[in-house]
Amino acid sequence: MSIVTEKEAKAILTKVLAFSKADECECNLNGQLSGNVRYARNTVTTAGQLSDMTLAVQSSYGKKTGVATINEFDDASLEKVVRRSEELAKLAPDNDEYMPILGPQKYAKTKTYFKSTADVTPEYRAKAADDSITPSKKNKLIASGFLNDQTNMLAIMNSKGLFAYNVGTSVNFSATIRTEDGRGSGWVTRDYSDVNKMDTATASKIAIEKSMGSVDAKELEPGKYTVILEPAASVQLLANMVGSMGQRTADEGRSFLSYKPKEGEKDAPKNKLGMKMFDERVNIYSDPNHPEVPTATFAADGHPVAKTHWVKDGKVVNMPNSRYWAEKTGSKYMPTATSGSIGLFGGGTQFIMDGGDESLEEMIKNTRRGILVTRLWYIRQLDPQTLLYTGLTRDGTFFIEDGKIKYPIKNFRFNESPIVMLNNIESLGKPVRINGAMVPPMKVRDFTFSSLSDAV
Repeated sequence: MSIVTEKEAKAILTKVLAFSKADECECNLNGQLSGNVRYARNTVTTAGQLSDMTLAVQSSYGKKTGVATINEFDDASLEKVVRRSEELAKLAPDNDEYMPILGPQKYAKTKTYFKSTADVTPEYRAKAADDSITPSKKNKLIASGFLNDQTNMLAIMNSKGLFAYNVGTSVNFSATIRTEDGRGSGWVTRDYSDVNKMDTATASKIAIEKSMGSVDAKELEPGKYTVILEPAASVQLLANMVGSMGQRTADEGRSFLSYKPKEGEKDAPKNKLGMKMFDERVNIYSDPNHPEVPTATFAADGHPVAKTHWVKDGKVVNMPNSRYWAEKTGSKYMPTATSGSIGLFGGGTQFIMDGGDESLEEMIKNTRRGILVTRLWYIRQLDPQTLLYTGLTRDGTFFIEDGKIKYPIKNFRFNESPIVMLNNIESLGKPVRINGAMVPPMKVRDFTFSSLSDAV
């Protein structure tokens, strides 16, 4: 048992709550059914399937809370996990930030489940891998990749009558394709809610072309360059920034959104809410009902969520927070969507960034001199106050001159902040789904490459 219907989930959780003797009790049911195939050196190496469901019970006495989990669902096991959570709660110290559980809520409907993805078979996975391996072999290239499809179920119920349920699907694919001598490398990734949109052959063709096109890379001096960042090159920097937008860290002076009062300034705000931080073309929001990146319409605590702008016309217009921090500061509670057991901020990221109408090819054509970056990796934070990051380019970096890709270049180490990046935008392309987010390709001036890298 891993994925249960809404009716079945409600029956299980109702039984759990009937065992509770605590002042308040909340229980979460998480189910997952997933399958995968992995290949390396043009050969499938592993394939498997995972099926599991876990129950987490949180019991509270006053401000004392305890949590226990179990993956057995007979009556004796259900009562056992409730009693264990109660024992832990009685032993716990008071939590000064404890907030009472919510009562019943109303949720908008969203389409996160696609039967096509839930019905993926081992045969489909094998063909998806072969559609990447076979063309690689024909071009005397070495392919490695991974495809994973999954169905996730989440149900929340508490002793005040709240009940929330969502089931969603996703399929993820990535491939690295290299030349036999290891001097050329290409990479691609795709993810969807509906597996019918997945085409590993077409995706792998991109990695094949980049692999063959990146051989004999030339050195280019480090410095500041105009760059065209494919979505895979900017998504992690953007996700890191979005994940650092919390109100509390800003209010406490620990983030890039903390406000530094000027000398003599009175009644200064603690954060930069409402202030312009980026190019006016920057709009970043979350939307559970976005057709390409749908999520559940409730947060981890069961509070409803809807479309929310975080950055609009370059201004920070909302900041995520907890119920405790919202009450403490007199702010509006700004929860974020949850996907399975992972929330938007501090976990898996669903964010949408508006773009423009240009294709990647048009952006290249309109560039006199610049660098095309396929992706960035090994990204590490250098300074949380400025969101300065370092990392490396990888799997296809190319020099552009007079609107054409002239030749491949050796990889760089970069030192850059997404704040600076989003203030140096020259143009934006059409957003595409990547890592559960919607990100446009973007042309950015003065992107800082600090040194060369010998890695391919």
